[in-house]
Amino acid sequence: MTITINTKVTNFKSKLDTPLTKQEINVLQINLGKRCNLACTHCHVEAGPKRTEELSPETCQQLIELIDRFPQIQTVDLTGGAPEMNYGFKPLVEAARQHDKQVIVRSNLTIYFVDGFGDLPEYFANHKVRIIASLPCYLADNVDKMRGTGVFDDSIKALQLLNQVGYGRNQNLILDLVYNPQLPTSEKFSLTPDQVKLEKDYKKFLQEKFDVIFNNLFTITNLPVGRTKLHLERKKLHTSYLQFLESHFNPQTVTNLMCRNQLSVDYLGNIYDCDFNQMMNLPAKTGSGDSLTVAKLLEFGSLDVIDEIQTANYCYGCTAGCGSSCGGTLV
Repeated sequence: MTITINTKVTNFKSKLDTPLTKQEINVLQINLGKRCNLACTHCHVEAGPKRTEELSPETCQQLIELIDRFPQIQTVDLTGGAPEMNYGFKPLVEAARQHDKQVIVRSNLTIYFVDGFGDLPEYFANHKVRIIASLPCYLADNVDKMRGTGVFDDSIKALQLLNQVGYGRNQNLILDLVYNPQLPTSEKFSLTPDQVKLEKDYKKFLQEKFDVIFNNLFTITNLPVGRTKLHLERKKLHTSYLQFLESHFNPQTVTNLMCRNQLSVDYLGNIYDCDFNQMMNLPAKTGSGDSLTVAKLLEFGSLDVIDEIQTANYCYGCTAGCGSSCGGTLV
């Protein structure tokens, strides 16, 4: 008897009742580069200590002009790599705060213990930066497996430092944590746990064990992009993982997808609909099919020049179950 194994994944775009379109842009997410003091196994950016790619002075100045010219930008979301290590980080923080925009820094926490970056907790507090910090589990072994030996202990020390300068205590100093699941090693896949329940578990454990407090926990699905994709391919799980995500597609998540109201910018100034498309080199397109740069947006005098969002099958990661975004669950 011949057994036929289904190796197909339904094209994501065909799952949608209508094309996925942009709303008014109010979030500017900037990937400042691939320099990082860590090399996490699940990193979709494939960042690390040996990477040198980072923002140029010219692109940094264009981004500052973009922030200055468009009051509709409510949030400037800085990521990397370790964003703090890459060129232009502090100038972009200060340009955005000058206009009273929310600044988010996606921090790995351990950067505070690298020479030259010890001032960051105080700097963040002084500029009322919102910190979204990666802590993929509240158990040391799981964190160190994903991020490197000793990372959990350093992360706890960093959180304690942030609490000391007011984070998690002062209503203007928001400290959020991010949970990522362990990378699968078999076809026993699972969606991220319930965000509300897991947040309670994190808060109870971290306060009782380490006297650490924080504001929100975001659960984020591992999308098959970057090192996660490479891991899945090595384990021959890539297609089956996509099929698993597809089988949990939830149309209710589509309205709240982060790509709908944000622009993602790489260190070269190219524009994408989201950070995952950026890592997979799938650029955003105008209605006439042209790709975009920060320079072109300044020339157009508008941020709202994209009609339809570019999609791929890894978009199932954002739309499975309760959904996943840079701000956690979507429904």
